[in-house]
Amino acid sequence: MDTTLTPAPASVDGVPLHRAGELLDDEALRQRACTELLRQAAMRAGLLAADDVPGLDGSTSEAASAAIEALLDTQLQIPEPSEEACRRHFDAQPSRWRRGDRARVRHLLFAVTPGVDVRRLRDRAEAALLELRCHRDGEADRFPALAAELSNCPSGAQGGDLGWLTHEDCATEFAREIFAGPEIGVLPRLVHSRFGLHVVEVLARERADTPRFEAVRGAVALALRQQSFVSALRQYLQLLAGAARVEGVTLDQADTPLVQ
Repeated sequence: MDTTLTPAPASVDGVPLHRAGELLDDEALRQRACTELLRQAAMRAGLLAADDVPGLDGSTSEAASAAIEALLDTQLQIPEPSEEACRRHFDAQPSRWRRGDRARVRHLLFAVTPGVDVRRLRDRAEAALLELRCHRDGEADRFPALAAELSNCPSGAQGGDLGWLTHEDCATEFAREIFAGPEIGVLPRLVHSRFGLHVVEVLARERADTPRFEAVRGAVALALRQQSFVSALRQYLQLLAGAARVEGVTLDQADTPLVQ
């Protein structure tokens, strides 16, 4: 008789984060745990009905999403960045604010779809990345063949070629990796986006002129506000995790209030 036990689902204060037997990668588990911490906090604050139930697929109700947003509005204090702080941030990395930069890119997409084994998918993506990173000068270009064989993007039929891209042509998280540095060639790590995992090669770059601070002051202020929001949210989640019973997933915890 098979006595193998199915591991209990990861949970927050007894609320499961996924179906029994379902395997999720660490990042997916952390994301679900953080959402559940916030959902329960919204319920305790009287912003969400006690009968609200999260989905075992990681989904939340519209009411829960609205309640979490209202909770964060009251719990996170986001200061307005000063002119001096904006100027200092701009001066530290002025090239970040160029908006005419272009890169010629090709990629392999390993799409994350419902039911996919994320660990196995990551292994396949990392194997392809390693093969392409180990390519030597003079050897045949393997990128087009691997794109045609492995990529879940229609561009695979064209060897993974996406053509010339600007920031505005890409998902935010994709653009952040593509335009983060001056590298030419296969990027050294997988690029994560809302679509999945990407092996990316930058074939060429064209740089625009760096703008004056006055022209991008609003964008700089927005970036600083976003940084403050992320920092405050992380601290608030640490506080919630420290007061909750979190099982099957590792989260940062704090025993004392950190959000001022």
